[in-house]
Amino acid sequence: MAEPINLNKFRKAKAKAEKDKLAKENRAKFGRTKSDRSLEQARADKARRETEAHRRDDDPEGHG
Repeated sequence: MAEPINLNKFRKAKAKAEKDKLAKENRAKFGRTKSDRSLEQARADKARRETEAHRRDDDPEGHG
């Protein structure tokens, strides 16, 4: 005689498999590689440093 099957577990496993499939598709469609993320971070850091370098210093004597 065959082993009884818990239908709730089967239903949940099927739903999880579908979610995993969708997640995999979304990673391929929208995901960025580590090199893309690090390149973008490096560009943002450089832009921030350049902006900070062009700021005016406060007048130490408080004039103007």
